[in-house]
Amino acid sequence: MPDPHTPWVDGLTIGRVLGETARRHADGDALCFPKLGFRCDYAELDRLVDEAARGLVALGLEKGDHFGVWATNCPEWVVLQFAAARVGVVLVKINPSYQVAEARYALAQSEVRGLALIERFKACDYFGMVSEICPELASSAPGDLRSAALPNLRWLVAIRHDAPPGMITWDDLIRRGREVPAGAFAEREAAPLPEDAISLMYTSGTTGPPRGALLTHRNLLLNAYYAGANMRLDGRDRICIPVPLYHCFGCVLGTMVSAVYGAAMVFPDESFRPEATLDAIERERCTMIYGVPTMFIAELEHESYPGRDLGSLRGGIMAGSPCPIELMRRVTAGMGAREITIGYGQTEASPLITQTRCDDPIELRVGSVGRPLPGVEVKIVDPATRAEVPDGASGELCARGHGVMLGYYKMPEQTARAIDQEGWLHTGDLARREPNGYLRITGRLKDIIIRGGENIAPHEIEEVLHHHPKVEDVHVVGVPSRKFGEEVLASVKLRAGQAATEEEIRSFCAGSLAHYKVPRWVRFVDGFPTTVTGKVQKFKIRERAIRELGLEADTRTETA
Repeated sequence: MPDPHTPWVDGLTIGRVLGETARRHADGDALCFPKLGFRCDYAELDRLVDEAARGLVALGLEKGDHFGVWATNCPEWVVLQFAAARVGVVLVKINPSYQVAEARYALAQSEVRGLALIERFKACDYFGMVSEICPELASSAPGDLRSAALPNLRWLVAIRHDAPPGMITWDDLIRRGREVPAGAFAEREAAPLPEDAISLMYTSGTTGPPRGALLTHRNLLLNAYYAGANMRLDGRDRICIPVPLYHCFGCVLGTMVSAVYGAAMVFPDESFRPEATLDAIERERCTMIYGVPTMFIAELEHESYPGRDLGSLRGGIMAGSPCPIELMRRVTAGMGAREITIGYGQTEASPLITQTRCDDPIELRVGSVGRPLPGVEVKIVDPATRAEVPDGASGELCARGHGVMLGYYKMPEQTARAIDQEGWLHTGDLARREPNGYLRITGRLKDIIIRGGENIAPHEIEEVLHHHPKVEDVHVVGVPSRKFGEEVLASVKLRAGQAATEEEIRSFCAGSLAHYKVPRWVRFVDGFPTTVTGKVQKFKIRERAIRELGLEADTRTETA
């Protein structure tokens, strides 16, 4: 295991790290898309990155300019990530689930000069949406777009289809790059610095528009280095990455970790499908598996799971939302990912703040989110006073160190609210630190249910119900109550072929929880509303429950 106190990547840029890894692991698998029949080794990946980087220079993009990518998981996405970094261009990651209004906002706010995009995926017509945002495109020559909505945008690159009017193809981009003189390209390669911004990712809050977190080479490389060290990664590992590339889970813990350690990146499909993920693990002999809890549940419950040969697995990362203890036990024992780690963080922290180690005792790996990464400080504060609280007490988790973002792009007020004058990032998550230094996430400041003056953490109720033998997954929210302010509602998905009553669920909770934590309402569902990353959207569960239970009037009850 590498010495976590001497990260070899510190002081380097992403482009230089990939080049060094390509030298060390030239013929090792780098990028595998089995559904597409695409794979390349690190030497080839480095060459493809050079070609695309030259293409970006040929388009006139300067160091610090912004270039967007709007696509599902595909080889060109990965190539663009490293190519932009190699010549100092900030890559703007656009969520592939965005619709017109959301895309217009992100592309305008980020001031992109170029955008690479796929034609369509499922119901999303990306070419059509861009044409709606920029009706001037059809009559514009490539590189000469003058859009009222996106005044900075000049170039659009069709990643995998023929280019409609106003766009160029991926092959056009590569051909243009061949005309860039070697000397000019060498100067651009030498220009980026470790402290430069290189990534702009949008993250949504509970109020206001999405915010673009600016992250540096050093932010991403150190996060990747320590995450890989905690998993004991090396060039023999093969990481199954079903999480989306536009998210930190995919483009830092996936691609960047792999590039730092020379591990193979295996992408099962364009977006998450449990069967494709199981296929990839089995056929590519993956040693590591990534995912949010809902993904692991879908894999474990898939009809083909019992007959799978997953013996190659040894570990991975489960992160993105609270990980039920019972689910963690099933993954370590049933799937065989015995060294899987739990990670906790957020985009603004690049993303990991804490992580368990693969050699931690199982009780720590199923019952905590680990310890802070080396070089990251954590404190737990009272949300009201911001004074530190003692071990064992719950408060807001704050972090400081190499992972903290530069700030939100062109949003100084929001940045000042997120990062205080002493450099502490206020996460908005509730946690407690145990005497051994390990942390447990106890809830979200905005998720806390306040029933008759009692604060209730939904996660605690969810943990209890995950032990019910009939329950596949559960999410708990607060719904309005005229009498108590809020009541507890449990949205429950049962295992296939199982049946249960509301009273059965409540009685099960009553055996482990105080009476005020027992759900007043139980709703059985076939699934949950999620983001493209698999995170469950609790606000939508709450909105639906209010409609179905006829609680609209209670939402208007005034409170002090």
